[in-house]
Parts: sequence; structure tokens; C-alpha cells
Amino acid sequence: MKMKKLFALLLTAAMVLSLVACGGGNDTAAGTGDGGEDAAASELTLGYDFATDTEHFGPVYDEWSDLTDDELYAKAQEEGGTITVYATSSKMLKVVEPFLEDYPGLDVDVMDLDSDEVLSKAEMEHDSGNITADVLQTKDVNGAVFYEHYQTGIFEPYYPSDICSHIDEDLLKYSLPLYSSQSFWYYNTAAFPDGQPITSWWNIIEKNDDGSQKYQIFCKEIGTETAYLSLFASFIVNADQMEQAYEDTYGEPLEYTYDASDFAFEVPENNAGVEYMWRFSQLKMTFIDDGDELALAVHNSTADKPALALASAGKIENRDASGYDIAWCIGLTPYTALLNCESLFVAAGCDNPAGARLFIRYVLGGADGTAAGYEPFQKEGNWPVRDDMTNDKNPAQLDELGAIENDFGAIYSIFADCQDMWTYWLNQNPNM
Repeated sequence: MKMKKLFALLLTAAMVLSLVACGGGNDTAAGTGDGGEDAAASELTLGYDFATDTEHFGPVYDEWSDLTDDELYAKAQEEGGTITVYATSSKMLKVVEPFLEDYPGLDVDVMDLDSDEVLSKAEMEHDSGNITADVLQTKDVNGAVFYEHYQTGIFEPYYPSDICSHIDEDLLKYSLPLYSSQSFWYYNTAAFPDGQPITSWWNIIEKNDDGSQKYQIFCKEIGTETAYLSLFASFIVNADQMEQAYEDTYGEPLEYTYDASDFAFEVPENNAGVEYMWRFSQLKMTFIDDGDELALAVHNSTADKPALALASAGKIENRDASGYDIAWCIGLTPYTALLNCESLFVAAGCDNPAGARLFIRYVLGGADGTAAGYEPFQKEGNWPVRDDMTNDKNPAQLDELGAIENDFGAIYSIFADCQDMWTYWLNQNPNM
């Protein structure tokens, strides 16, 4: 399956070679040693490098990394343009007013978009050479941003040294994270007053003694939701953990029932993650696109007809705002979720490189974590990634959720195959 990743990467090879031929790269970056411009560009390239058949990971530091807020502010004033931000969270709009109060004379324009729009607009602007965005906020869940946007010169890395010193270096591998978020299975607290009814992912697909499905399942369509399909792909990557979780739950070895010969590509045999995807794809499921409606479906369920819904952690707000009887299921085996992070990027070739970096620092809380820019993101279901910041609204800390870090390289290499498997098996589902 490693060839799958190489095939996907070759689709962007022509663009990469074009950039090299034209002298593309981070011309604002300073080299960190001898070797000239080529060395500097190589050191500041994240993603896959065709020339050396290697992958470059962060953090990477350049001449921007050690500039202070005051130094960036002075440079941003010289730039004189409007700092344009493409964001996937409406919370970013609330950053504008305090930022302008703290940095008078600057202008900011925030556009609230979905993730696909952020990426597609960034790509179109890069290809046309008419770059409007300075800052981009989005989430990478399957490695596509890392492998397809850094290496093609659409994004350029920015790692402020003082802020990064407060972030686990493993979380800096693929991007500069703003906050972490996960998707959880929700259960009805009135139906299960003693606590969550499941402790393992295998419990979710259990059957009753009469062969009927134990839980009503509500979720978005897994195959069209990149974040959710990436999670299922991770089970294939971590098949040994999935197999052990089954044995720990039921006290017997897992029986494999899927047919790997149905596909034109290689499907691993006796893989617990593939087995789980196969069994899950044959459940009776109700697909709902809206996260609030997913939470409502769980609230409306009963002990006689128990339900579980997979939705983003932030939908827990319906518990307080609307009185829903809902709670997260955490601490699942082999792990609860992938540790996905919303991240901040600089648009390569933007008109306001200093302003972009000043705004990014502000949103991340500034040098000491107290800048007002992070405050709008302090909601239940978001977790700061800085070790000098906490979110008291969350009932559990980040290290208590049972989530694991995302291995983009492994997931990216099999993601397309996973999508094909899911779609094929779902179309065979007699319950849908």
C-alpha cells in the first residue's frame, strides 16, 4: 500500500518541478547553515521531497521565528496592507476587534469558510499568482495538507520559537497547531445514568442475543467525512491494537470474516482494522450531516432503544444550551480518537508576511499565552496545546481522553484504498 502514497504524490510532481525551475521556494527564509539558497529552501520544505525521496517534518525555524511581537508589528505597519485570514471557525471573527485594539493602524479581514473552501481558494490563488490570503486556518486529518500544500509551495511553515517551546514537539511535526479537538461517541445520560455504556470500539457494533443490533447508530456518512474515515484508516494501521482490544473485551481471538479478494488493490489479510470496517459498514446506520441534529438524536433515544452518535466534541454545548441528556464516551480501547489539531498556516507569497505572523502569534496567545486572541477558542470541546494554558471548561484534560497522535504518513498512504473499501461494502449493506 505504500505505492498508493507515491502515486498520489506524483500527481503534484509537475507543480513541484515547475516551482523549482522558476526558482520557487521560501525566498523570505534564511538558511541555517552553509549551502546557499538550495539548502535553505530544502530545510524549510515540509512534506515529501521528490529529489531525495525523503519526508521533511517540523518544527523548522527561520529568520521569522525569533522576531518579537514588536518587531513584527513594525514590519506589518510598513507593509500597510489588510491582513486577510481564511478561517474554518467563526470564532476567528471575534479575534479581530481585540487585535486591532492592541495593534492600531493595522487592518484585518476574516473570511469564515469551510475547510474545503480554505484549501481550494488557497490553491487557486497560488496557481493564478493572485494571492489574497495571508493566514489560513484549517485542520489536516489525513495528511493531504501536509503532503500536498507544503511541497507545492501553497503554504510555508512558520514556527515562532518562544511559543513552540510550550508545545510538545510531536505536535509540531506537521504544522503549527492552534488547538486540539476530537470526535466522540455520544450517549444518553438519562438512559445510562451509571455512565457510558461502551468501553471499546468493538462494543459499538455488538449484537443482542437475538441477533439484532444493540445500538442505534447515528453519524455522518463515514466515506465522505475525511476526519472519520481517517480514524477508521488508523485502525487498519494499528491492527495489532484493534486485535488486542477485541481479545481484551471478549476473552477470545477475533474471527476474520471479510473477503480481501473483492478489490483490485492489495488488502491485508487478517487485519483487525479492516475487519472492523467491514462489520461497521454492514450496520443499520442513520446518516445525519448536522452535528447538532446528531446530538438531538441521542437526546431523544431511550434505554429501550439506546443510541450512539459520532460527532465533534464541541456539540456537547447542547447539553447546557438546550438541556440535552448527552455526554462523551472517552477512554475507549484501543483508543478513543485521533488527536486532530486545527492549525495556522502562512500563505506562501502573501502580501503581508509580517502581519500574517503577528496575527498568528496573537491567536496563539502571544509570547506568554495571555494575548486575547486565543480567548474565543476556549470552549468546551477544544483543548489548548500549549503547556502554559488550560481550558477549565473541559471535564477532562487532553491526556485523559484516550486519543492518540495522528500518523499522517501511514494514513495518507492507505486513505484512498480505505475510501474504496468503505464505499464498496456500504453498497452491499442489506440494512441500508
